[in-house]
Amino acid sequence: MRHLIDPMDLSVEEIDDLLKLANQVIAHPEQYSEVCHGKKLATLFFEPSTRTRLSFEAAMMELGGNVLGFSSADSSSATKGESVHDTVQVVGCYADIIAMRHPKEGAPLLASLKSPVPIINAGDGGHYHPTQTLTDLLTIQREKGKLGNLTIGFCGDLMFGRTVHSLIKALSRYDNIRYILISPPELRIPDYIRVEILEKKNIPYMEVESMEQVISELDILYMTRVQRERFFNEADYVRLKDTYILDTDKLKSAKSDLSILHPLPRVNEISTKVDDDPRACYFRQALNGKYVRMALIMTMLGLIPD
Repeated sequence: MRHLIDPMDLSVEEIDDLLKLANQVIAHPEQYSEVCHGKKLATLFFEPSTRTRLSFEAAMMELGGNVLGFSSADSSSATKGESVHDTVQVVGCYADIIAMRHPKEGAPLLASLKSPVPIINAGDGGHYHPTQTLTDLLTIQREKGKLGNLTIGFCGDLMFGRTVHSLIKALSRYDNIRYILISPPELRIPDYIRVEILEKKNIPYMEVESMEQVISELDILYMTRVQRERFFNEADYVRLKDTYILDTDKLKSAKSDLSILHPLPRVNEISTKVDDDPRACYFRQALNGKYVRMALIMTMLGLIPD
């Protein structure tokens, strides 16, 4: 039995196999419609979610399986003081696999130490979000045809953005990746990512405050929202929330084949007018999340068809 807590839990070869399987699901969905018949996925979301929870549920349903769980800690026994490891041991009696989101870093790892079934980390605080990383990798591969030889700009909340941290770690294992990190000083990438990933692996990167300064260099622009729920001070959130807004004027100097990604939800950091630009990939990215989670569920349950 394996768990997926950190994107680095998967080797490059395993990621490549998952992306290959996801592409096969996209091409031939009918071949996978009953693979998980009789199996149950539990979605334990101690923190609100729309795309991640619903894409997990849609993935399991399209594989012919069933779903149970909760979408808020308020509707679980956590309100009565039940611990995470007790919750997963009980839910593991009813389900074959668990997807867990939790506001506290490390909670899914703690759960995996006691769980009788595989745990998938669906986001733990500002830490990691490995299935969003798989979604991002599939999107980049489908849009660019490769996962190496790219200049990638991450823009917005790089301090608390778990999707950013996870993707930087995952892409660090591919060749000729260059990062441009666009953020205000208060929301720069955490030191552990800078030291343990970028500097330790000698990955070229630069930190800037201006999107306009670098947008012409980018193959991929990964936008993120400033996350209100991660701030301790409302005044700081209000001051920083509109630092970066991508609009059609800023895109005039971008490459014609730029790919714009966003893990969503969007607030106002991407103008809705950008949605009609063919370079906007974020809704295709959301759809890819369902397919890659289908591939992951099948793989973790050992149910890949011959």
